[in-house]
Amino acid sequence: MTAAIEISNVVKRYGGFEALRGVSFSVQPGEFFGLLGPNGAGKTTLISTIAGITRATSGQVRVMGHDVVTDYQAARRALGVVPQELVFDPFFSVRETLRITSGYYGLHRNDAWIDEILANLDLTGKADANMRSLSGGMKRRVLVAQALVHRPPVIVLDEPTAGVDVELRQTLWGFIRRLNREGHTIVLTTHYLEEAQELCGRIAMLKQGQVVTLEDTAQLIGRFKGGTLVFKLSGSPLPADLVARCQAGHPPDGRIRIAVGRYDEVEPILASLRVAGCIIDEMEMTHTDLEEVFLRIMRQEAA
Repeated sequence: MTAAIEISNVVKRYGGFEALRGVSFSVQPGEFFGLLGPNGAGKTTLISTIAGITRATSGQVRVMGHDVVTDYQAARRALGVVPQELVFDPFFSVRETLRITSGYYGLHRNDAWIDEILANLDLTGKADANMRSLSGGMKRRVLVAQALVHRPPVIVLDEPTAGVDVELRQTLWGFIRRLNREGHTIVLTTHYLEEAQELCGRIAMLKQGQVVTLEDTAQLIGRFKGGTLVFKLSGSPLPADLVARCQAGHPPDGRIRIAVGRYDEVEPILASLRVAGCIIDEMEMTHTDLEEVFLRIMRQEAA
């Protein structure tokens, strides 16, 4: 089966800086795939390379079997990208913008699909509004519509819900889920890790231009057993043996977080607090989720 996206040993250098350092993985048709990493990890550089905006220093990228350099026209027709930045032309209405984008792909009678996209993204009431009159959230909806207007089999979403309201998130994810059910391949980058955990069947994590993990989401979370004890304490200072186990020291909210690999570790922690004279004002046990896994993996790679 031809991969929806195939990335083979991609390196991207800017002078002496290596933004991508031999990245290789593939995304299969119909997947909902997560691409995660901290700021500066190389996610946007990789997406720009897939989209043909940036040319790799070495390596190869294919979209639906089409090389993004030597067969760029077919590769770009197969791909829709929602960029992180709000980029728009202030001289056109929403509908005109989508018609112009359709024309880029040689689609001259595309109004039925444009109407469907507008309806699904709750943009029908803004169809004739000038782009510059829209709110930031509405502009982002139009970016999503532009990426979908030529019905690409592969859709890349780069931080699609950054700074938008709950209503847009629900509307967007409902539509994107539908497209995925219909066979579209979705690649998502997001800092909202609960979205990635809920939506993505497989996840790659980047750090400093390299893939540090690539696994099914459930298996990835399952590798990190246990959870996190969250305390709010008063009385005596935290004992030294627990200070060393704290996550990121003492956060601004005053709560102390200690990762536990097994539940039988909880009682010794409580005993240590009692002996030290600490008073537990609040306590909860959170189960390991993708955010916790992400933080642990990034710390391991930094060690």
